[in-house]
Amino acid sequence: MDFFINKVSSIRSALPPSTTPLLDISLPELPNTLSLFSDVTKSEVERVLKSMRTSTCPLDPLPTQLLKSNISAISPLITAIINQSLQSGHVPPPLKAAVTRPHLKKPTLDPSILVRYRPVSTLPFISQALEKVVHAQFLNHLHLHNLYERFQSGFRPFHSTETALVRVINDLLVTVDRGSPSLLLLLDLSAAFDTVDHTILLHRLRTTVGLSGTALNWFKSYLTDRTEHVALGQSTSSPHTVTCGVPQGSVLGPTLFTIYMLPLGQIINKHKVSFHCYADDTQLYMKMDSTLPPALPATFQACLGEIKAWMATNFLQLNSNKTEAIIIGTPHQTQSLSLNNIPIFDHNIPLSTSVTNLGIRLDSHLSFDGHVRHLCKVSFFHLKNISKLHPSLSKPDAERLVHAFVSSRLDYCSALLVGIPAESLQKLQYIQNCAARILTRRRKYDHITPVLKSLHWLPIQYRIQYKLCLLTHRCIHGAAPAYLSELLTIHTTTPSLRSSSSSTYCLHLPRIKLSPRGDRTFQAVAPRPWTILQETLRAPQSVEVFKKGLKTFLFKKAC
Repeated sequence: MDFFINKVSSIRSALPPSTTPLLDISLPELPNTLSLFSDVTKSEVERVLKSMRTSTCPLDPLPTQLLKSNISAISPLITAIINQSLQSGHVPPPLKAAVTRPHLKKPTLDPSILVRYRPVSTLPFISQALEKVVHAQFLNHLHLHNLYERFQSGFRPFHSTETALVRVINDLLVTVDRGSPSLLLLLDLSAAFDTVDHTILLHRLRTTVGLSGTALNWFKSYLTDRTEHVALGQSTSSPHTVTCGVPQGSVLGPTLFTIYMLPLGQIINKHKVSFHCYADDTQLYMKMDSTLPPALPATFQACLGEIKAWMATNFLQLNSNKTEAIIIGTPHQTQSLSLNNIPIFDHNIPLSTSVTNLGIRLDSHLSFDGHVRHLCKVSFFHLKNISKLHPSLSKPDAERLVHAFVSSRLDYCSALLVGIPAESLQKLQYIQNCAARILTRRRKYDHITPVLKSLHWLPIQYRIQYKLCLLTHRCIHGAAPAYLSELLTIHTTTPSLRSSSSSTYCLHLPRIKLSPRGDRTFQAVAPRPWTILQETLRAPQSVEVFKKGLKTFLFKKAC
């Protein structure tokens, strides 16, 4: 507990004091503000309770499983508590207490070093239900008035790390295709969620988001006089009153943090620097001119200077040890740019040949060779352990382990792997083949195609096509971020009298200059597998129906 408290205090004390967000860019007043939350019905509360996890917080008076099994009897009381809180703009003190459990940031880290831990809060069950009700109404207000940062993909519907990376890689490849390298800078903040200033956050909720009256008072009560204590095994610390930060592990915390970070996007946009955010991870990228002397562009320097000033006044500190920079381009483009390091916030950040961005390893030429090697190393490690356990596992349990530790890694951001060398693709296929043989107890040299067919697994190249077509379908039908949908040029074709009665969607294929760089961009690669789909698949339909039909189509094609 002392370590977590002192860590936040040292970060805030090292920065100049601030009482108001001086560098916020003024926004026009909203036509409608959110001044009062609507009451919820008993049936709405029951739906919320049923959707929640069954884990129990030590502060809960009843086990969560017991509460959920008696929802009809308990929901009227919980509904009354929630509605009373919404009407009065007050959060009861017992619902503002949290148990903080230290979690290692990575399982391979030394558990004896406290800096390796992240505080994750566990809240009472009723507190989570109250937050979910407020969160739903708050998100509706944000969506109705389009108050999100366009390039913030954290904690938003239809947004993910994959959609963020697809857009960033697309932009980098487009710049390479036009003949210029790019500088990609990955900013990392120290304990960003824990240093959020409540006064500044409430100011943003009032002036930028448009909260007022009882709704604003509710958030003020929610943030004020929160308490927490650390639990480790059977031991607990003394309670500590939280004076800053949003609780990690809460329902509202991530959304409140994105509101806190809104001015950062406005600053970067003002300098016309490309960027993308996922929570506190910020990616800045800009075209570099290899014909000029090796130096940062003036606009980039000015942008970094204003970011530094804004962070200082908002109690945010850059973690220079985790901030990375890399030049992206063709071998000729990267060699012609003789930069060795980037001066950022009084630190010299050395240029890397490989960086890790949202779980994906990127190299200077976007070949993903390092990412594939890492996937092979980790996947075969887990497959070896699963193989040892397999004799004592049932088949369903063995499949769950394979999907949790191997298949999920193969599928993560697989849309980025379109166009990688056949050798890299084959390495990934070896992983899947090995997993299939372990599950079915087949020998090493048995033909693999019947084995994959018996498991109903798509081969790797078709899994990549599946992910790409699914993203394309979401873009066409409004279930994807606007920053992805705008990359595709869509036109509708009217069927002939003898064909199906529904219209189908076709995509325009843009012109490219360089191969294989330009033809790996999302805007160039998405139309290709889409055009070979059957018209019935390209016709308007729900995502679930499309996924089922797409897998059947690709499975028949693979076999």
